[in-house]
Amino acid sequence: MTAQAVDARTTGPAVAHTAVEDGLAMTIGTFLTSFGLYLIHSVGAVTGGTAGLVLLLTRLLPWPFAVIFAVINLPFAVLAWRRKGRRFVLNSVISVALLSAFSLVQPHLIATSHLVPPYAALLGNLIAGIGLLILFRHHSSLGGFNVIALVCQDRLGWRAGYVLLALDATVVVLSAFTAPLQTTLLSALGVAVLNLVIVLNHRPGRYPTAL
Repeated sequence: MTAQAVDARTTGPAVAHTAVEDGLAMTIGTFLTSFGLYLIHSVGAVTGGTAGLVLLLTRLLPWPFAVIFAVINLPFAVLAWRRKGRRFVLNSVISVALLSAFSLVQPHLIATSHLVPPYAALLGNLIAGIGLLILFRHHSSLGGFNVIALVCQDRLGWRAGYVLLALDATVVVLSAFTAPLQTTLLSALGVAVLNLVIVLNHRPGRYPTAL
């Protein structure tokens, strides 16, 4: 008997997540992502996505991460509303707000004076990738590039991880103008790790997107 046949016999109808499950998942997912981003930022590296772009902008603008992150996500809310629906937008708005809040408290919760840059960058991206995966599974996102990637996966069948990787590579290239070569290469490796988590664990057709 094939694996597909076993799945067909043992897997029942998909059961939607409850509001409580979504709330807990978004809290856990955004906390993990904020912690990962804090590790990455602490060693001067960048990551991909809108969050990575915001980390890059914090070097150029005098505003905190939370403010820039919230503002830059506003245009993407329109696309999400039209293509993904009200529930996705509301969940994403909550997730963005939670990430912004957690990013304000992370510096007060852990000291980063003895971090080894390669380890911190890779661990940060791995943790951030897991956080994003949790959000995706609960019909949420952190806006921005996440919205584009999920819309491409739903409408075109492209894997969200590959779309994010292409967009993230652009952010890393931009970071090369403000960061040393070693930091840029480290950032590129970290972005690959983050998107590997998404590619391996969030494939079109395998996991329902509306649960």
